Amino acid sequence: MKRIVFAASLALAAAVPALSVEPHAHGGEPPVHELTLDHGSKWATDAPLREGMSRIRAALAGKHAAMSNGTLGDAGYAELGDTIEKNVASIVANCKLSPEADANLHVVVAELANAADAMRSATPMSRIEGAQKAVNAVNLYGRYFDHPGWKPIA
Repeated sequence: MKRIVFAASLALAAAVPALSVEPHAHGGEPPVHELTLDHGSKWATDAPLREGMSRIRAALAGKHAAMSNGTLGDAGYAELGDTIEKNVASIVANCKLSPEADANLHVVVAELANAADAMRSATPMSRIEGAQKAVNAVNLYGRYFDHPGWKPIA
């Protein structure tokens, strides 16, 4: 049953074109409520952002099968949440983007932070929903930010 719920939710999440979330505290820019492109192009990235997002993607992809078949377990979700949180903190501390790109990144980072919190939740459904949010945020990042070689998580 968990696999069906997870797969259905991933399909729904992939269909969402943009997120509407509150930004994280990073630089004091005004809130961005919807991801946008840079005049039709993806936003430029820097090495700290690409490295952090690559580590988050790798962690999610590495646990994707266990999440899908319901065998990840509480400790696995908590570890994944910790990995996401650590990399989000590194991104926030080290990436230097243009103000417009940074404002768009706020949407992705806020969703990843919320996902990490949910994955460390006491309820199994919250952990599954957190993982789905994280996968969705990683895939949105790839649609809106120029990261050479980026592949979405299926």
